Amino acid sequence: MVARWFSGDGDDFRLLGTRCSTCASVFFPREDVFCRNPGCSGGGELSEVPLSRRGRVWSYTDSRYRPPSPYVSDPELLWEPYALIAVELERERIVVLGQAVPGITVADLAVGIEVEAVPGVLNEDEETIWTTWHWRPTGVAQ
Repeated sequence: MVARWFSGDGDDFRLLGTRCSTCASVFFPREDVFCRNPGCSGGGELSEVPLSRRGRVWSYTDSRYRPPSPYVSDPELLWEPYALIAVELERERIVVLGQAVPGITVADLAVGIEVEAVPGVLNEDEETIWTTWHWRPTGVAQ
């Protein structure tokens, strides 16, 4: 089974997590084997749940340097810095990391502003498009 981390498009786009039936803890990325909450007594059944689409910036930084080995980074391609955002999902009581949409920099961000998860492209070549999610400040057109 391939674990799905997100589904849908446009306004239906959602990150997917799992919830433990015993302690109600929510996990992202998904957990399909056991409850990761060390305080969970029963380690209940895990079910897929769509996560809140919107959250608030908890922290952020910029990625200005090409990742070191063993991470994949084609030295022939131009490296483009991007903003990395930690977003607090209040309902789920978790923080989810992700890149900002292209064009949004750390100068556009502040702790506490509202952002939403939108579909994005991580990388592409002639044969494959690797999709992901991005965080976009609400009110910013796609």
